[in-house]
Amino acid sequence: MQGDIPLREPVHSIQPEDEWRVEQGIAGAEFYLLDQTKGPGEQPRIPVSKHPITPPVEAKFDDELAKDEIPGWSGYVEWEDYPGKKKTAHDILMSHEFPPPPEFQLEPIPGTNPVLEGIRWKQWHRAIGGRLKDVPEESWKIVLEEKDPNMLHLLQFPYNGEPPKRLVTAQAITPNPLHFIRNHGGIPVIDPDSWFLRLEGLVREPKKLTLADLQDETRFPRMERLVTIQCSGTRRIEQISLYAGEGDEMINAPWAEGAIGTARYVGISLKKVIKYCGGLIDGAKHLELVGADTYFKMNEVMNYAVSVPYSKVRANEVMLVWEMNGQKLPKIHGAPIRAVVMGYIGARSVKWLYRITAMKEPTRAPVQSREYLYFNQQVGKHNQRWTDGIQIQEMPVSSAIMSPWNKQVVIHEGKISVKGWAYSGGGRWPERVEVSADGGFSWYMVPVENLSPKHKFAWRTWTMEVPCDVEGWIELVVRCWDNSLNTQPTEVRNAWNWGLHVTSSAHRVRIYSVNKSKEVTKARLEEFERRQVSFVPITRPTEFPYMTWKEYDDFFAKAGPRDIEV
Repeated sequence: MQGDIPLREPVHSIQPEDEWRVEQGIAGAEFYLLDQTKGPGEQPRIPVSKHPITPPVEAKFDDELAKDEIPGWSGYVEWEDYPGKKKTAHDILMSHEFPPPPEFQLEPIPGTNPVLEGIRWKQWHRAIGGRLKDVPEESWKIVLEEKDPNMLHLLQFPYNGEPPKRLVTAQAITPNPLHFIRNHGGIPVIDPDSWFLRLEGLVREPKKLTLADLQDETRFPRMERLVTIQCSGTRRIEQISLYAGEGDEMINAPWAEGAIGTARYVGISLKKVIKYCGGLIDGAKHLELVGADTYFKMNEVMNYAVSVPYSKVRANEVMLVWEMNGQKLPKIHGAPIRAVVMGYIGARSVKWLYRITAMKEPTRAPVQSREYLYFNQQVGKHNQRWTDGIQIQEMPVSSAIMSPWNKQVVIHEGKISVKGWAYSGGGRWPERVEVSADGGFSWYMVPVENLSPKHKFAWRTWTMEVPCDVEGWIELVVRCWDNSLNTQPTEVRNAWNWGLHVTSSAHRVRIYSVNKSKEVTKARLEEFERRQVSFVPITRPTEFPYMTWKEYDDFFAKAGPRDIEV
């Protein structure tokens, strides 16, 4: 009887107080702090603080603070030579209240493109004023000019972008418009004829060299190398989906598998340039590389800087390049000159390079000393110290599946076509790639002929047909072995760290397998096609019978009843 069911159910426009979403962690950013060190009744439920988005800020000082100083250098502001100017910039930033980073881990990632805007970074530039206030818009214009329309823009400013999965390994060498970009500031535009490189610090003969000087083959022999550059944030989305971590939208943008690219670079060895300056003196062991872009960190303003050990330079593994894939280096990739540090984290390959300083110790610039650190799992917001993190230099062995995609329905006939990339840093290379269709219990080796050629500092793209008799949800997994027999941790948890860097675990993709070689499956798919009913999404209930009543009765007549009495 259903007579006691009310004619109308109450309708809620939202879930009551959104409690269910919070309880299930779908809106984890709304959780109040649970302090179990306090007794019952002593713990007020303090809601998460909400910072209003402030309107764009204006500079409080005149535009002389940030101006174009060198003819032909547009959008470049020199900070390192002027400690007083850096202090003034710090005072400006301290006089404003800026919004916090947007939440993109404990709440759903926006479905927009650009995914994140970089509001704080834009406001920091506008607060300083002068040339910097126009840099965000100028940089975005360059993105639209030089990057492929298919690019996924993770962060509009400073620009961070990667190609979609379907295009990451479409070619073994990444076309310039599809090569990922991870910028730390705006994009300065520098006239090649007015560009120069300062070499200073602990070198015997400090020099200032022009582009024509570097391209003079009587002084510096040319180098050409195929090099993979990988961001330490590659596949970060996997760590985020498991456990949230440091949430700065620029430092830890939600990268997928496309923050890696391979190009052929032409330039010269930095070792030859150091030799041209008479070599290092007074125990110098590190070279600081400085870019013309402006960087912000904890209300400080500076030029982007990192360092590499001289041992890396001495091995001819640091290039100064002006050509990428047979073309002039694009503006967005650091023209006129950028560094390419082979086998290292991408952050060391400084763009818009204009200064190299020899020193005894690694630079204390924040990107080197306070960021790109690999922490133990026990280190987090409550207890991290910079010295607890390992500075990321050489990239570990890693790999990724580019097709099929996670949660995709795949119809096959006993073999699933899989493709992807594999890479190992530090001068190592992928020697063997293996794929599993059962979550990592059984592994199949990618045939050697299905791997792109070996190169010391480049990835190998791969394809293979993986045997699969199973139907329903399965897990494809890929792992790589490099020539030193290094391989990948099996689970994301094994590589999780507070900074969300280096997702080097075996890449896992869950797909819904439909094996058309099975007669029942084949007939069922034909029925969907005949009725013109879509088979996806897989979660949608089927609106026509699975079998006839005659088939139903015939089955039980043959198999016996569902229940028996004795």
